[in-house]
Amino acid sequence: MIIQAFPSGPFETNAYVIACPQTKQAIIVDPSPDSAPLLSSYLAEHQLTPTAIWLTHSHWDHIADVVPVKAQYGIPVYVHALDAPNLENPGIDNIPFWVDIEGIKADHFLKEGDKMKVGNIVFTVIETPGHSPGGVCFSCTEEQILISGDTIFKGSIGNLSLPTGNPTLMWPSLEKLAKLPSTTRVFPGHGPSTTIGNEDWLPRAKFIFGNL
Repeated sequence: MIIQAFPSGPFETNAYVIACPQTKQAIIVDPSPDSAPLLSSYLAEHQLTPTAIWLTHSHWDHIADVVPVKAQYGIPVYVHALDAPNLENPGIDNIPFWVDIEGIKADHFLKEGDKMKVGNIVFTVIETPGHSPGGVCFSCTEEQILISGDTIFKGSIGNLSLPTGNPTLMWPSLEKLAKLPSTTRVFPGHGPSTTIGNEDWLPRAKFIFGNL
């Protein structure tokens, strides 16, 4: 599997290209502000064909370049139904932003257990609400890869003090991820990659972060 991160925008949000080396098919995850030209250049350089945009959630720093990327490639956009309204009308989640973002309707809604293909590679959707109501992660069991969005980072979790934050939902989400194999490599929405094993605090997350 090919995974390339493009930290972009004011919060260095990780947009990703994930590609199947055999088929040269690719998907784009979370096109962050100013990521579109970087994604386009990488796809062209490596002769990859994008087939979809997958969104871990719809906070503005993860969706800012969805419209230009979709316009360039004519590919469908996937998001959880609970985060779709903010994709269509950015800002209705009451999180302020200061960049130009054009809204767009999702083409497909993600839900728990959905099988998502990138060429010959299969990911499974894991619903992980808490940072946002429709937050999801993408898990590839065969290659032990997790695209975690803002659910977990290296050493931390997504901000629960935002208007969309819900601690009651976050703790069960983190418990799901704690059950993944310890060798699972985690590619988050911000910052460097890690592994589930390195984040051995996950089962105790409520006690560590519950008072934040």
